[in-house]
Amino acid sequence: MVDSSDYDETPVRFRNLNEVYQDTVEVELTSDSEVEALLAVMEEPSCYRVAAGNGNWVEAMESEIQSINKNRTWELVELPAGQKPIGLKWDYKLKRNAEGEIVKYKARLVAKGYVQRQGIDYEEVFAPVARIETVRLILALAANRSWKVHHLDVKTAFLNGELIEDVYVSQPEGFEKKGHEKMVLKLRKALYGLKQAPRAWNVKLDGSLKKIGFRKCVTEPAVYTRGEGLSKLVLGVYVDDLLVT
Repeated sequence: MVDSSDYDETPVRFRNLNEVYQDTVEVELTSDSEVEALLAVMEEPSCYRVAAGNGNWVEAMESEIQSINKNRTWELVELPAGQKPIGLKWDYKLKRNAEGEIVKYKARLVAKGYVQRQGIDYEEVFAPVARIETVRLILALAANRSWKVHHLDVKTAFLNGELIEDVYVSQPEGFEKKGHEKMVLKLRKALYGLKQAPRAWNVKLDGSLKKIGFRKCVTEPAVYTRGEGLSKLVLGVYVDDLLVT
């Protein structure tokens, strides 16, 4: 189920730079603290220390942690001998509408996958995605047959991918378990940033689609079909975006 509150469907509107200058309100800031406060509200934080001073970002981080815990993504364990945990970092993004107004504060926990070693932390990383020619073909088919087209974005898609490797990550900054700060998290499921995350998600999606009757296209592994004739469904996959007609 896609939560419509997680994204904004307002069409993008481009504005001339002169229009932006005309609509800009001049603000006088008398101290460094006022400058920092304004940047914390209007800009995306560069680190947890900056975000922690703003209630909106704190709420966004708490929402991300709740989503991860609800999905049973990890468990708190002692770090095994010979293992090295992968670091985590917070990534912040402001969602704005066409008028430039902030509609959502989004915080995502990302693994520092660049330190992973092949054969130790991961094996396969490849995940098929629909080519642009395939997307055009699906849209042309829908237009020719007057079919409705739906675009779905899977919320926290990578958190559904199940890992086959033993991967350990450090506890997220600001959300360390009190009294157990030296323990690490063993991942049951993938996190954004892990090299094998796209692959794990695609395997999960592939299995789920086949369970409900979809068949994978022989010549295009990112396309699935179900049914025949007027009841036929065509689905194209591009990572966590689904095109359905």
